[in-house]
Amino acid sequence: RYGREQQEAAWQSAEVDALFRLAAAGVRVPKPFHFFEGVLLMELVADAEGHAAPRLNDVPYTPETAREHHALLLREVVRMLCAGVVHGDLSEFNILLAQDGPVVIDLPQAVDAAGNNHAPRMLMRDVDNLRGFFGQHAPELRDTRHGPEIWDLYAAGRLSPETPLTGRYEPRPGAVDLSAVLREIEDARLEAAEREACEINAWWANRKTRSPFDPHLWCIPDLWPFSAEDHAKDLAREMPMQARIDAALAAY
Repeated sequence: RYGREQQEAAWQSAEVDALFRLAAAGVRVPKPFHFFEGVLLMELVADAEGHAAPRLNDVPYTPETAREHHALLLREVVRMLCAGVVHGDLSEFNILLAQDGPVVIDLPQAVDAAGNNHAPRMLMRDVDNLRGFFGQHAPELRDTRHGPEIWDLYAAGRLSPETPLTGRYEPRPGAVDLSAVLREIEDARLEAAEREACEINAWWANRKTRSPFDPHLWCIPDLWPFSAEDHAKDLAREMPMQARIDAALAAY
């Protein structure tokens, strides 16, 4: 149990650190006030009537409002990246629509842009999620390529919160098509995660959910059944399967 508490505390601390860091950089996130003993006090994100703001996916859009919110959120993605953070799981499900516009929430999987090898892939996925959602209401957005454009500017040291974006990206002569490479890596990573998840599930099932470490210890529920999505998220956090098992065992 102590091991699990330590792991949860580490993830919680990382999320709070990212929230304070982004708020200080002017990113549209809930304003944090105080964090003490695992409790975070922050502002309520409210709509025009003072009620809790809805998620993006709960709100109707016109092509005009879709384009407007897409452009605003791309600017927030850029602002986050300039602050050294990639959200890592940005979608219509973790963005609230407040009275004065979209607000980004849920940061437990945020990563350091310069220190995490998965940062480019995660940024591309964030931007693609926004394009896919708003592209349902403004189809022309589906043809944009803001992800590789933003990362290319960042990698070249030419990105700022005010940098104009075109949505077009042409790899420089002799340069690697980063977007295509990252798609290939992502496909291979998900395929490997699915294969490993199946092997793990089969391994546990064949032992009738008994632990191989101790025949009297039942299989830990957090580990089985195990999905490819779970494993892929662990890989993105650079958390190997053995570390997951060790952390779960330490909690018992």
